[in-house]
Amino acid sequence: MEHYICKTCGVQHDASETPPASCIICDDERQYVGFEGQQWTTMAEMQAAGYRNEIRDEESGLTGISTTPRFAIGQRALLVQTDGGNILYDCVTYLDDETVEAVKALGGIQGICLSHPHFYDSMIEWSHAFDNAPVYIPEADRQWVTRADPVIEYWDGQPRELVDGVTLIQTGGHFDGSAVLHWRDGADGRGALLVGDSITVVLDRRYVSFMFSYPNLIPLDAEEVRNIVASVDAFPYDRIYGGWWDRNVMSGAQDVVQASADRYIRRIGAS
Repeated sequence: MEHYICKTCGVQHDASETPPASCIICDDERQYVGFEGQQWTTMAEMQAAGYRNEIRDEESGLTGISTTPRFAIGQRALLVQTDGGNILYDCVTYLDDETVEAVKALGGIQGICLSHPHFYDSMIEWSHAFDNAPVYIPEADRQWVTRADPVIEYWDGQPRELVDGVTLIQTGGHFDGSAVLHWRDGADGRGALLVGDSITVVLDRRYVSFMFSYPNLIPLDAEEVRNIVASVDAFPYDRIYGGWWDRNVMSGAQDVVQASADRYIRRIGAS
């Protein structure tokens, strides 16, 4: 039995004798099946192919992790390190002994949370490697879990402080359960948001954006965008860390989110 991994989205599935017929993540209109059709791999195959994880300091107390060569969506995970415990926000598919040892040297992982189902990846493998750290999944996105496990804790979508000063906030939008992580002590105490692409940092890093589907270019409506902005409004933040290397807004991020929302709503012809 293998926990097969979708090559397009990188999400690992329940154990089976043969690869699943399809990936529910990629069959959804927010994602896609690759041009060569549905393809699968395994963790052992990835290791044999020479994948490894790159680990970088983002700022004091924040470490990024991403896989090279690029795999699936190519995102980075972010490890917030605090005196009360470490929280991994988002996940990457690949995990090996070197990565486990490097993360343990930073204090390990006491909890895992995700921005949205496209980044669930091998979250259960990561949990098991770190003493069965709880994996926080919103009830709103329960249907997208492709590998069930007792480590999963479903939460009701209300802001949830996972450790002191680190709060999981459901924004909705991209998925009903899309979430960001507020880190009170980030950006030298001015506050930081870790966003994945619940709020995405675009290539012009003076702005962020919001979409129902990024690869298929399906927009959100004005009310959903306003709700996303409102969901984080009570949490002060000056910096945003996005879902990929260097996709960061380094200062004035709260104003950037509001200005970006205003621009978006104006461009879709709403008021």
